[in-house]
Amino acid sequence: MPVNVAPSFSADIENFIADKTLDLAQRQLVFYQFGDMESMPEGRGTTFTMTRFLRLPLPYAPLSEAVPPVGQTMSIQQVSAVAQQWGDKVTLTDVAELTIKHPLVKQAQRVMGYQIAETLDRNTIVNLLGGTQVNFVNSRGSRPALQAADYMNRHEVQRAVALLLNLGAPLYLGDERTDQKIDAGSGGAKSSSNPRTNQHYVAMLHPFVEADMREDATVTTAWSYSDLNKIYNNELGELNGVRFCRSNMIPSFTGFANNDGGLAYVPGNSGSLATNAGYRIIVTGVDTQNQFESRIYTVSGAQSVTGPNGSIAVTLPNNAPGFTFNVYIGTTTSPVNLGVSPQGPASGPLLGQATQLPGGTTVFITGIGVAQVPPAFPGNANGITVYPTFIFGKGAYTQIELQNVQIVGLFSADKSDPLNQIRVIGWKVFYATLIKNNQFFMRIESTASNTGAFG
Repeated sequence: MPVNVAPSFSADIENFIADKTLDLAQRQLVFYQFGDMESMPEGRGTTFTMTRFLRLPLPYAPLSEAVPPVGQTMSIQQVSAVAQQWGDKVTLTDVAELTIKHPLVKQAQRVMGYQIAETLDRNTIVNLLGGTQVNFVNSRGSRPALQAADYMNRHEVQRAVALLLNLGAPLYLGDERTDQKIDAGSGGAKSSSNPRTNQHYVAMLHPFVEADMREDATVTTAWSYSDLNKIYNNELGELNGVRFCRSNMIPSFTGFANNDGGLAYVPGNSGSLATNAGYRIIVTGVDTQNQFESRIYTVSGAQSVTGPNGSIAVTLPNNAPGFTFNVYIGTTTSPVNLGVSPQGPASGPLLGQATQLPGGTTVFITGIGVAQVPPAFPGNANGITVYPTFIFGKGAYTQIELQNVQIVGLFSADKSDPLNQIRVIGWKVFYATLIKNNQFFMRIESTASNTGAFG
């Protein structure tokens, strides 16, 4: 008996696509908001400078009768940052807009809004990683000295608070008056009756570091009692005068062997490297979403090159999907220059540099390129992952705005697009992050017990 089964009529099935689009993974953005905001006028270049008048030394002895003091010389310090223009765009065709179910322009504007906010936070983090005050858990001397079980803990927080207080880092909701009495009455910024007005520092930590902190019963109790007094986005609670905020935008740094994933080096003879028996190479992996250099490979052995037209062929790792690679080269064990490579970007500020290189390919390093310092190797053994935690006082850094975020939408025909076949949605911003005082903030580097994998 013939039976008409559903697959026989599959050509007549109308596929269903839901009107509602799926949610994106959440990003906890907290860094940009803590920078003080400053505006920069147009027509004055791109360098923004701030000046600090230093304290005068205190008098050593009382005055003698009728004898004036020698007096003091005033001195200043200045810090500067150069504003840069950032931006991106999405280009659509009229055919795509006519034939795709979901409104592409609207969706482009939505995801571009995420991109803008995440770019500002990411850039702030990159700048703050240049801070000069760093502690390593368990008093390790450097990032390479960290051990696998050097987890973040309450002692490190208290140690950081003591150091910042000793340096005089200003507190949020603090006061610069010489009269530092706290108003015991109700109301007012100095009222002790409202925990939300207590002076404090602010810490930003990775979710894996947060998990280790929560293993401490004292921390869990303190955060639970302060849960009702939160004043910041993604705040976890208060401990020892520090309000903690979570951010999964904080990068991590993982160490790998210099031959991991097929990484290999072979001298070549087509380039501009001079004769040298001691070229060293460091490869770093950059995640393609946030563009952090989070995979750090150990420095290579000495590579011999016969010049003056030498090169080094580098076979990049083939086991890291979602990553592109940078290649650094130098004549010491700590290269501080990108390599020059014909496979590098064909345009932009890193034209011809060994950056944004796809994994699993062989690239040729033909010279020593622009100065750029790779992240320090994390831990003294391969596979260790290091997480920075930041603790700030008020006034540590500022966001310099030359031109605020501008959204651009091009939807009309012109000479280059006479039939109006192209739609362009883009954005740009001209700004800089300026570290005003390195002594007003620090970072603590630690490992984490969480491996970052399920199961």
